[in-house]
Amino acid sequence: MKNYHIVLSDADRQILQSTIAIAEGMSDFFSNSCEVVIHSLEDLDHSVIKIINGQHSGRQKGSPITDATLAILQRMLAEPGLNYVTYFTKNRKGEQVKASTSAIFGENHRIIGLFCINFFLSTPLCELMQMMLPGTSETHDLHLPETFASDSEEVILASLEEIKQQVYTNGTILPSNRNKEIVNLLYQRGIFQLKNAVPFVGEQLGISKNTVYLHLRNLQKKS
Repeated sequence: MKNYHIVLSDADRQILQSTIAIAEGMSDFFSNSCEVVIHSLEDLDHSVIKIINGQHSGRQKGSPITDATLAILQRMLAEPGLNYVTYFTKNRKGEQVKASTSAIFGENHRIIGLFCINFFLSTPLCELMQMMLPGTSETHDLHLPETFASDSEEVILASLEEIKQQVYTNGTILPSNRNKEIVNLLYQRGIFQLKNAVPFVGEQLGISKNTVYLHLRNLQKKS
């Protein structure tokens, strides 16, 4: 492979930095069974800029790119459109690993980094089951209703029906303030970022879209 040492622009660095949150979220989801690594291609001898659960491979920030990852990079450069490779490998302990390496693209659609996921198949089944249960991480205790909808109106309606039930059964909310509170709770969920949410909510509540906009303006003044 030809030398692929590149100079990153400020935009490239921001793109690489933005992938760190993805790595942290993925590691939180899979717990200790998954090692997540982000490589910067600016310095292949110290390419690792972020690693989570590095105890599996003995690597840390500043470690070099691996031979397998270099080979995958070569394939990606030689085969436009090949943006990720999934494969099996083993760590130093001989443990079986299912791995995936994906390209991170920067300015001018050049590959500036690699996002690697290493799932350790030797993880005991009891640990895999445990990580799927509440209470195993900072975020797993959150229980959020989620609507897997075919269009945005279905998403809006699902949230609206849930919030209406919540508001209508709350005896501390006066009937005259119910619509205002419904709009408030929908606003807190970010529902009004969806296209046509204002007129749709107004129609479902039997009020004008101007009234919904009035409630939203008042909420925005307070925030």
